[in-house]
Order: sequence, then C-alpha cells, then structure tokens
Amino acid sequence: MISKLLIANRGEIACRIIRTARAMGVATVAVYSDADAKALHVRSADEAVHIGPSPAAESYLIGEKIIAAAKETGAEAIHPGYGFLSENADFAQAVLDAGLIWVGPKPDSIRAMGLKDAAKQLMMDAGVPVTPGYLGEDQSVERLSKEADAIGYPVLIKAVAGGGGKGMRKVDASENFAADLESCRREAKASFGNDEVLLEKWITSPRHIEVQVFGDSHGNVVHLFERDCSLQRRHQKVIEEAPAPGMDEATRTQICAAAVRAAKAVDYEGAGTIEFIADASEGLRADRIFFMEMNTRLQVEHPVTEEITGVDLVEWQLRVASGEPIPLKQDELSINGHAIEARLYAEDPAKGFLPSTGRLVRLDLNQDCKDIWSRSAIRIDAGVEEGDPVSPFYDPMIAKLVVHSEDRKTALEDLSGQLHLLEIWPVRSNAPFLYKAVEHDDFVSGAITTSFIERLGDELIPNETPSEDDWALAARLMLEFEEDDDDEKLEIAAGFRLNAERRETVWLDHNGEARELDRHKVPGVGGFGWHTTDKVIVFADGGYFEFEHGFRSTGHASAADGAILAPMPGKVIAVDVSEGQTVKAGDRLMVLEAMKMEHALTAPFDGTVTELSASKDAQVQVEAVLCVVEPTE
Repeated sequence: MISKLLIANRGEIACRIIRTARAMGVATVAVYSDADAKALHVRSADEAVHIGPSPAAESYLIGEKIIAAAKETGAEAIHPGYGFLSENADFAQAVLDAGLIWVGPKPDSIRAMGLKDAAKQLMMDAGVPVTPGYLGEDQSVERLSKEADAIGYPVLIKAVAGGGGKGMRKVDASENFAADLESCRREAKASFGNDEVLLEKWITSPRHIEVQVFGDSHGNVVHLFERDCSLQRRHQKVIEEAPAPGMDEATRTQICAAAVRAAKAVDYEGAGTIEFIADASEGLRADRIFFMEMNTRLQVEHPVTEEITGVDLVEWQLRVASGEPIPLKQDELSINGHAIEARLYAEDPAKGFLPSTGRLVRLDLNQDCKDIWSRSAIRIDAGVEEGDPVSPFYDPMIAKLVVHSEDRKTALEDLSGQLHLLEIWPVRSNAPFLYKAVEHDDFVSGAITTSFIERLGDELIPNETPSEDDWALAARLMLEFEEDDDDEKLEIAAGFRLNAERRETVWLDHNGEARELDRHKVPGVGGFGWHTTDKVIVFADGGYFEFEHGFRSTGHASAADGAILAPMPGKVIAVDVSEGQTVKAGDRLMVLEAMKMEHALTAPFDGTVTELSASKDAQVQVEAVLCVVEPTE
C-alpha cells in the first residue's frame, strides 16, 4: 500500500483526497501556488510544497515542478484529482518514468480516450453506439461548414481534446457557424492546446447519462451504476443525481454493459466515467442512448455514486494503484436509495453568472443539517472555510452539497432545505439559482433535459429586490443587534426582542433605495441574518440582501449611459472595435476572459465608439471603463 501521497491539485478535490488518505493512514503532500499559500488543502495536508506563481500555467500545470515536489518529500505516488493534469497522458508517463506511482489509468488508455474523434471510432469498433456526426481530419472552415449542413442544424461543435464544458458550441443556423467555430477553437486552444474539433448532431431532447466504471491491473472491470447530469449550464454540470430518474432495470443493464465494454476496449485501470447522450423524447431507451466521451479520471460528481453504493472511490483508487484487485465484484454492488449533488459556485446569477471573488467573510454551509432532518445524510465537500478568499485564478467552486436519502422526493426536499439555510457573504453564489431549480415542478417530476436551464431562462434567476418582509427583518435586526458584536447567526421569531437599547426609528438603505422604518410599525417576521458594525445582511433562499444605515450614492458609469464596464477582473482577449466606429445594438465590442471562461461585451444600443481604453491582452479590474458608446441621435 502507498505510504505517502502527493496530490497534484487544489481546492475541494485536494481536500477530498486528503480526507480518505488520512483515514487509510497514508501521509499527504499538498502543492500550492502563491495564491493558495494559506488555502484549506495546504492547511489540511501533512506537508506542502510551493510550486510557483498564481496562474495555473505557471504552477499546477507544470508537471516537472510537481514531480520534483514528490521526489523532494519522498512521496511514492501522485494523485491528479480532476482538471489540471489529470487527463494528460504525457504527465502520467513522466510520473511513471520518474519511478513514482500514478494514481490513474495507464497513459495509453488516456491517449486512446483523450481525443474525442479517435475515441468515438474506437467505441464504434467495440460495439458501443455513438452519436451521428463528423470525425474527419479535414479541419478547414469550408469542410466543417459543409459537413454541418449535411448533418442538419442544430449541430454541436466539440473540441476533440475538450472536457468540462470547455470548447463546445451549439450552432442553430448555418450563418452562425463560422463565428461559433472561431470562438470554440480559440477557447479549445487556450484550455487544451489543441483547436481541432468534431461535429455531432444535436439531440433535441437530450439527457446526460453517465456510468461510473472501475478497472484494475488484474483484468477486472466493474460498473457502479449510472448518474444523471442533465442539469447543465453552458455544458457544465450544475446538479447531478444517482440513480437516473426514469431508468428501468433493462435499460440500466444494457447501458452499464456498454460502459464496461468501452472500458475494456482500452484496457482500463482505475476510476473512469463513460458519458452518454440520451434522446429522451420517448423516455430512456437503450436504443436511443449514444456514447459521447470517456473521462479518464475521478469525476466532480463522484460523491453521489459513493453515497448510493457505500463505496469510497478514492480508497479504491489508492488500493488499485498499489496493485490490489478491485475490492468488490459486480454482483456485490447494489443501489441504495437516492443521492443528489449541487455544485456551489462563487458566481452571480443576476449578472450572467459572472465570477464573484473576494474573502468569504461569512460562510455557513449548515454541515449539521442532519441534526435538523433525520431523514437524509448531508455531506459537504468543501475547498474553503469562512475567512478564506475566492481567487480569480481558478475554478470558483466553494463546495459540493450532497444529500442521500431513501428516495428522490425526500432527497430533493432536504437539498432544498439545505440551500435555503446557506449563509454566504459578501461573495455572491449560485445558491439562490440552485434553490429555484430544485424547487421547480419539472425538476421535481424528473421531466428534465440538458436544455432545462436555457429553456427556463430568467425564471431561475433570483429576485434582486428585497420583499417587504426582508425590509422588516432588516429593520428589526438593525434595531435589536446594532450593538451586538457576536458573529453567531441572528434569528428572530415574530415578536421576539433582545434587551438592547431601544430606538424608535431606523434608516435603511439597499442599493440606493432608502427607507425610514418606525419600530412600532415594523411587522413581526421570522428569518435569519448577520451583521457587521454598519450593515445587516438578511439571508433568503441561499442568497442575501445587504442593508446599510442611511443613504448611499449609486451614481456610476453603466451600459445605460454608454459606458462599458468590466463586469469582473480579467484579461481582454479580443477587441472588435476602434474609436470612431459605428456599432449596432448587440454588436460584440470585445471579449473578456476570467476563470477560463469567455464573456462577450456588446453594444447596449446603436451608436459610435467615442472612447476605447481597453487593448488586447490587457488585465482589467472590475468596473473599469473599457469603452464608451455614444448613442445615435
């Protein structure tokens, strides 16, 4: 058995691996960049080694530094987690060549499944059904456009080296193909160093079904059943569950058998996931489920599989990497109950899900909700704690909230309750959006496809305007707790008052709207909040409303008066206009990149670009004025 393990990752997954390693008596080594010097995974590990500056390209993506850290600390093995170098076959080979143990599949298996076009051909040869599309070597715009026309719109452009939702574009019409292809290739080149693409027919009622597989060096391969990851935004998973709603036993048997065939076709060892796209227009049927790709690593959503099977997949990874056989045979694995995972990100749904960075002054994930609801097991896999910063350099995940219960209905109800009680401030999170999603009738009934979020649009975006009850609660909290320095959760039941000094009125301001509230006219309302010396924060359904004493100026440049502001810190990667240029409403002005995602900034109305302060490759701060568009008279 491995005695000392280096984790070549950060954040939530590094903490997750450390937890299992410690339980197995395996010593752990963390690696960290400048930005992560005081991060939770560094604090949790037995040792930590600095590997470079904050940008991942100068630290977590430099394999030589990671291998050197393993050698320096005497680690026997390297676990890559997910993302970064986890599916880099050359890095896996370099680890083995250095005499270390690679906790993952063989490099040849990674290569076989790493390029989506080659993997699809391999699956066809193994008898695994694949989605119709184009896998050719001719990557010219003309040929790709011609093939897209032949397949029929809508089509999906996918980077052959892609993953994690990066390098994917749905194209609805021929006239949009060239622009979407350019954007897809640019993102693929930046994310994977490879801008080649393939084309697939877009399934109109798609569900994302994937099967967890596991192989060992003794020729054994088992599956651990399926997961449904259909709730996605921009091709990135948001909520995952296991087992898949509506999956009958006959279909499960066929799709899991196909996944095992796929793993055996590449002589697979370790944890892997076979992803399928299902045409759910007539329910889940085996003849309408097609191979998409294989992820040759541990998945972000692996906890839901662990919860329904009782298996620790990280423990299996370490045992198999040490040469042991898979601990359980196929007939010893079974499904127990239902599990749902929600990914909690530091991003603002009301601002197009732009990343939200800064220090987590308040972070209460209600780890002890199981003490309130005895029906479900609550699991939280977090990469940060209260007081930690959310960095602009990496994926903005805060935590994964996992609920396991005896049935889907109970699990959903308890996940909703968990989201309702979250307290996160001042960083914005997607929790209010998640809350609305799990409460929606279509999701509750299981009638979802990958277009669920896109179809509902603003219906899932939380209200930015506080209710009358929110104002009332803020007033009561301000009156009763303005002298209280205790950081405990502030809860008020209707009519309840502490023995603080009484004041008869209070001025409150929320985003420029000010009100004077009379103590005697404030209705008794229930709720909970938190306070600083000059603010009260009212938490509601995963989000918050912030109230201050008195008035606050809100005058600033905005798209309404033609000033185009940076919505977040980032890098300008494209500028499409010049000073004096005439633009139409909706025309792209420039593209900002942050946290590995592209954000196009567009003209708010017809007009002329009168000022242009941004240039390509410039680093900009949030709310920096990038350009000004003067409206046409």
